[in-house]
Amino acid sequence: MFKSISTTLITGFITVLPIVLTIYLLYWLVVSSEQIMGTAFRHVLPGVEYFPGLGSIVGLVLVFFIGLLMKAVLVRKLFSFGEEILFHLPIIKTVYRAIRDLFDFFTPKKESFDRVVFVKLGNMEVIGFVTQDDPARLPESFRDRDCLLVYLPMSYMIGGYTLLVPRDKVEPCNMSMEEAMRFALTAGITGSDTESKKARIKSA
Repeated sequence: MFKSISTTLITGFITVLPIVLTIYLLYWLVVSSEQIMGTAFRHVLPGVEYFPGLGSIVGLVLVFFIGLLMKAVLVRKLFSFGEEILFHLPIIKTVYRAIRDLFDFFTPKKESFDRVVFVKLGNMEVIGFVTQDDPARLPESFRDRDCLLVYLPMSYMIGGYTLLVPRDKVEPCNMSMEEAMRFALTAGITGSDTESKKARIKSA
């Protein structure tokens, strides 16, 4: 009886927590931007009538404007110069580089990161993500090899490996990057999107 109750509670937590955490994250972002940008807005333009939500709107406009500026070559160079300074500061460089690498991995402008592949390891296959397949951008000692760089994520977000893999050991995988990453990081517990949709339809 107690085991059944515990299993039901765990199932409830697993169902509710992702929704609650997602809503809380969105709430935190909205409230934080409202507090920071709202305070700044009232100081810069004290004569303008302020209403709740204006800080969040200003924050979104500011982020959009920064995105437009980053399309300019000069702004990108200035930003890169600022990053180089951060990369040489103790402690800050470690934290900032880790966060930057994480966001760079998911940035849509790097087309090679959209390639999900199977890597053959003997009689086994593992899911990986191609991070570099241009020989000219590989270290000089690697350029004469017919290889590419593949990132192999470890389950439950505890790290991963970047391997130089021969091209004949790599096969394309018919999965989106998001689906493959979720599948790999959860050790396959979530299943694929297709299977999840079938299960929801059957349970409806």
